[in-house]
Amino acid sequence: QVQLVESGGGLVQAGDSLRLSCAASGRTFRGYGMGWFRQAPGKEREFVAAINWNGGNTYYADSVKGRFTISRDNVKNTVYLQMNSLKPEDTAVYYCAADRSGHGSTYAYAYYYWGQGTQVTVSS
Repeated sequence: QVQLVESGGGLVQAGDSLRLSCAASGRTFRGYGMGWFRQAPGKEREFVAAINWNGGNTYYADSVKGRFTISRDNVKNTVYLQMNSLKPEDTAVYYCAADRSGHGSTYAYAYYYWGQGTQVTVSS
C-alpha cells in the first residue's frame, strides 16, 4: 500500500514558478515509477511528466517540455515537479501517481496509486 500526498499548489501570476511535492508512504517507494497528471475544469485528466524508479528516465508532455522538471528523492520518498514560466493554461488540479512497474508512463491506466491532488491556479 502506498499513500501519496501532494503539496505546493497555490495561486500565482503568469511567468511565476511553483514546486509541487508528492510525499509517499511505504518502504517500496524507490521501486515505483512516478507521474504527474493534471485536470482542468471540464477537461479530461492529462499527462504532465513521469520519472522512472531511479530517476534515470524522465518524460514530459509537449505542453510543458522545457518549463517543467520532474525529479525524485528516494531517501525522502518524495517526487517533485518544478514548474517555471507558468501560463494560465497550466491552471488545473495536479495529481501524482505511482506506477508499480517502476518504468513511469505517459498513460494514466498504468498507475495504481493516486494522490488527492493540489490546485494550481495561474492568473494572467
